[in-house]
Amino acid sequence: MADLHVPINRDQGGIAGQIAAEIRASIRHGRLAPGTRLPASRDLAADLQVSRGVVVEAYEQLVAEGFLISRVGAGTQVAPTSARSAMDVVPASGPVYSPHYGHRPTSPDLGCFPRERWLASVRHVLTTMPSDVFDYGDPGGVPELRDELAGYLRRVRAADVRADNLVIVGGVAQGISLAVQVLTQRSRRLRLAVEDPNSHRQVPLLLRAGAELVPVPVDDQGLVVTELRARGADAVLITPAHQYPTGVVLSPARRAALMEWAAETGGVVLEDDYDAEFRFDRDPVGCLQGLAPARVILSGSVSKALAPGLRLGWVAAPAELAESMRQARGELDLGSPVIDQYALAHFLRTGGYDKHLRRMRREYRRRRDALVKAVAEHLPEVRVRGIAAGLHAYLDLPPGSDEDAFVRPARELGLAADPVGPTRLTPGPPGVVVGFARLPAHRAAEVIQGLKVRMSGQNID
Repeated sequence: MADLHVPINRDQGGIAGQIAAEIRASIRHGRLAPGTRLPASRDLAADLQVSRGVVVEAYEQLVAEGFLISRVGAGTQVAPTSARSAMDVVPASGPVYSPHYGHRPTSPDLGCFPRERWLASVRHVLTTMPSDVFDYGDPGGVPELRDELAGYLRRVRAADVRADNLVIVGGVAQGISLAVQVLTQRSRRLRLAVEDPNSHRQVPLLLRAGAELVPVPVDDQGLVVTELRARGADAVLITPAHQYPTGVVLSPARRAALMEWAAETGGVVLEDDYDAEFRFDRDPVGCLQGLAPARVILSGSVSKALAPGLRLGWVAAPAELAESMRQARGELDLGSPVIDQYALAHFLRTGGYDKHLRRMRREYRRRRDALVKAVAEHLPEVRVRGIAAGLHAYLDLPPGSDEDAFVRPARELGLAADPVGPTRLTPGPPGVVVGFARLPAHRAAEVIQGLKVRMSGQNID
């Protein structure tokens, strides 16, 4: 069992992140060879004079990243293929974040990925499916997965969808991009209304797909639907269940008005259902597609529920549009990985997906509550909102605040945080989006208190 040299800075905070970073660096530079057995979490905690939970947290993160492996009875070891030289490490081109808390406020906790159950689904596919199914398949997705997803979306999201209306894609981004391409090809000019503020990471793909973007404001009831007619929109991209970044839920009156606009104008609604399964303080909100399946294109994925790296998503569209998107997917890259599609179908069919969502819903609620409590205690001048669902919180900063003055120290402490400014197409009040999915509940107070200390002397207002 290796004796580890793990220096930590107790004044800096983020102890688990520091431990993980030191072990990761030792593996990358060859100081810890593949197969090396690490000290038990209890022993290392005693050596470092920290709580055992902090070491467990660091180990779990490195297991999730593939640097370590942990087996019952065998302890924790350096993974066989994890050693990399310093020359193999590509320097980051932007801000350096602590991997434990992720790079985006909407990222799930990848350390909670249900590895055993997913592995069981993959094993089932590899041992039971005939070899022919691993050939080039339908670019729209394997029938088994579309069947399971259709049932799931009807049951959980109140969607009006059949397997024939579904196209399997590589995530919401690709689904929306394909939909915009198809719509643009049909009309040669697509004025696409987008929420303001919105997910600025989607803007380049929308422009590349050929859309002309029209900003429409968002208020405390969601998208201001009356602006769609005034601005001559042909289609609208919307996040109605949990608007990004504000967290607002589209009100019943606005939902009805949006459906009326679509019916009267022939407009198309692109519904980004990116994190609707995670709700905490509200009743379930059905998707818009269930209200008007002939006018709404619904996009979703497992990126928030399981892991973005799976690159598995879906689009539910009217039959003619679904067929056009299936053809476009075939022309683009011949479809999604077949084995992963069958594995997800098995995971859904055997209840693994529902069980994982229930467990993570409880855990994310604990983490959200801890963050909200810590902000109220240590940063009372900051207002928290948009937290009834999803994986992020919207923080209203005092008028005149510098968003970057908040974001920089937050990131240095390992908190996933983004300024709201870049998400706006028109100027607005200062705010910050903060993710809580990767912030353990027992660390929230420490991180927010550390943020307050770092910001002392440089008022955010």
